[in-house]
Amino acid sequence: MRRVREEPGWLRGEPPPRWARIAPVAATVLLCLAQWLTPGAELGYFLAGIPAVAAFAYGATGTAVFATVVLLLLGIPQLGVAHARGTDLATVAVVGLLSVVIAWVRHRRDAQLVSVRTAAEAAQLAVLPPVPERVGPVRCTGLYRAAQQGTLVGGDLFDVRAGPYGVRAVVGDVQGHGLAAVGTVAALLGAFREAVLDDRELPAVAARLDRRLLKDAQDGPLEHPELFATAVLLEFPPGRDLVRIVSCGHPPVLLLRGRSVSEVTAEPGPPLGLGLTGPELPQPTELRLLPGDRLLAHTDGVTEARDAAGHFYPLSLRLPGLTTDPAGLVSAVWRDLEGFSDGGPRDDVALLVLVSYTPLTLTKKR
Repeated sequence: MRRVREEPGWLRGEPPPRWARIAPVAATVLLCLAQWLTPGAELGYFLAGIPAVAAFAYGATGTAVFATVVLLLLGIPQLGVAHARGTDLATVAVVGLLSVVIAWVRHRRDAQLVSVRTAAEAAQLAVLPPVPERVGPVRCTGLYRAAQQGTLVGGDLFDVRAGPYGVRAVVGDVQGHGLAAVGTVAALLGAFREAVLDDRELPAVAARLDRRLLKDAQDGPLEHPELFATAVLLEFPPGRDLVRIVSCGHPPVLLLRGRSVSEVTAEPGPPLGLGLTGPELPQPTELRLLPGDRLLAHTDGVTEARDAAGHFYPLSLRLPGLTTDPAGLVSAVWRDLEGFSDGGPRDDVALLVLVSYTPLTLTKKR
């Protein structure tokens, strides 16, 4: 599964770029050359700022080396850079010492950021692990992009699991987005993974998820009594070339057959978390699959992305011109979506492509 993330930038945990490490050295050399070529000008004193610049890219030891070099260049008249004496050298020395302290603090903070980020990513990946390339007879390709910067999990979710009743998949969108919705995402995924093993019928899986959200809403804070999610559930029964779909207020699944794209008409159901169970749950829609059929499930962060003129992203219209390779489809959609919305949507985005190896397909391969 591809995770489209904004990597931590410089000064936020990522090692400084190469130019930041070269800059203090280049500035020192250029200032010395400029002073030697123009003896009448007093450019050497600009060297006093070099240790402070080095503190952003080097550790305490490296910064101390720059501070020492600057003190030598300014304090030895024979070098022809400057003629600093007394209080001038003391001031430069204090600046160098402060720069060393800043570099030491920055280095420790960067190490802490890396440690915290590693632990946070491990925790988020435990909630929403990457989908495998193949689950039973179903090939899977997913893409997830959380709206909140620096996170891997937001308010969208998907998962694909094999169980005694076939391969089942879920794509959902919970109320809210970002870190505030991660708890709800974890609860829904946990309930789904249990239902894959225990519930014989697909509507029963939806009922279990509905009860999970209803219970969490009752136990949650009183200022936020409502908790709901849209979701679409898919089931590939063992040994059959069909898929069953249950929709709970979610955008329709798209069927890609050759170069044609169509929406799978499923019985509309209410979102999860409204306490609707029993006969009020939507019944599954069955769709016969042909060899090469691809199913694309997505969240509304895709179709509600806008361009500069305010137009929504026309996913079903643009799909035929992207790619016919199932493995590269989600990447092609994301690149197209980024270009359409000038950098990507501002909402969580989840895309899941499923391709079933039907008995007919397996027979041909043999």
